[in-house]
Amino acid sequence: MTATPTAPPPCVDHLVVLAADLASGVAWCERTLGITPTAGGEHPLMGTHNRIFNISGPAHPRAYLEIIAINSIAAPAIPAGARRWFDMDDAALQQQVAQHGPQLIHWVASVPDVAGRCAALSALDIERGAVVTASRPIPNGLLQWQITVRSDGLRLMDGCLPTLIQWGAVHPCDSLPASGVQLLRLALQHPQAATLQTACEAIGVAPQVTVTAGGVPRLTAQLTTPRGPVTLSSFTEKKAAP
Repeated sequence: MTATPTAPPPCVDHLVVLAADLASGVAWCERTLGITPTAGGEHPLMGTHNRIFNISGPAHPRAYLEIIAINSIAAPAIPAGARRWFDMDDAALQQQVAQHGPQLIHWVASVPDVAGRCAALSALDIERGAVVTASRPIPNGLLQWQITVRSDGLRLMDGCLPTLIQWGAVHPCDSLPASGVQLLRLALQHPQAATLQTACEAIGVAPQVTVTAGGVPRLTAQLTTPRGPVTLSSFTEKKAAP
């Protein structure tokens, strides 16, 4: 009898860097990390497209970085009134990217049972969103996954609470060569650190991230790159009170 393959345990799947367009995202990557990402494709459901590259290493053995942007010549297939994933339709976030350039905004956790992990979050009164089936073509077939997407597009907890993804038979890292960039550490800072820590434990990724309390929400990723150590941080600017 052939043994059934065991699904990988919950892990950091990928980092999300938002760009105004892919050209500026690629230029940022070359300037900041010293590599040129060439893999990627389109997401017909959301009207977005990306470039990705492998950042796997001993600390995070199946991880990649995604540079994502709205595809200006594609119409999303999501229902009318719904918003794209990762807060990509948020005007304030778009303005920040336009002003400061591509930025780390979010992360995604891979889980073997996305419905079960969503139920665990719901028990904590955290609604991660509906589980949506998505795909994009790749040279050797079709990349398929299930991902949590709220109709309002919110990332939750200022991007510190991960979106959840469950991959089909193929994972992007299966065909991504080593890039020279590796993720060493992902740190999450948030005023509601206890809630965030409990949520990460429910998802199963608590051992892979560092959660600390702080007045300003922030994601921080430490990487090794061809240009030496690089730290990516999310936006920390806050609007002044009216």
